[in-house]
Amino acid sequence: AFLDLSGLTEIKGMWKGSTILPCTYVPAQDFEQQSLTWVVEHDKSSATIFRRDDTGDHILLSKYRDRVSILKDAPGNVSLRILDLEISDRGTYTCQVTWRMSNNSLITREIITKLEVVKVPVTKPVVRVGEPGLSVPVGARASLTCMASGSPPISYRWFHGTPGTTALLLGSQAELAWDSLQPSDAGTYFCEAENR
Repeated sequence: AFLDLSGLTEIKGMWKGSTILPCTYVPAQDFEQQSLTWVVEHDKSSATIFRRDDTGDHILLSKYRDRVSILKDAPGNVSLRILDLEISDRGTYTCQVTWRMSNNSLITREIITKLEVVKVPVTKPVVRVGEPGLSVPVGARASLTCMASGSPPISYRWFHGTPGTTALLLGSQAELAWDSLQPSDAGTYFCEAENR
């Protein structure tokens, strides 16, 4: 039996999102996994992020603490999950596995994955109308919700009026709510979503 690691040479992860750097092998009877190490290289300097050996799992870089884990769903899957990606996480990641063979000799394999962290452009906000719809009885509760996806943080502003005119600023939350609607609340509303 001959063990080999498989993965991807390059991955693009979304800023503030999560990603998985794949590293898998097919377990073989005469080979026992001795250690697993994930190393990252940023700008010529490399450091060990994660190590698993007979003493357990160790996260060795504080900036990755609480953000990295090894997938546990299947034997031979030693892929690295990274949460809440930062721009500074971009770099070259090496997955290195060492096995002990039945004759006690050791065999080591490694694969390298390049991680890019990309920002997404903000999308235009999608405005969702609160129940029961655009036509609401006087005295009813109602809300308008503004949703935008894109690079966080996103700030919201609600206006009464139409864009391009002198509109009245009503609030700076994603949701605009009324406890009891009055006839004077009728009209056109619009939302602005803004990020950096």
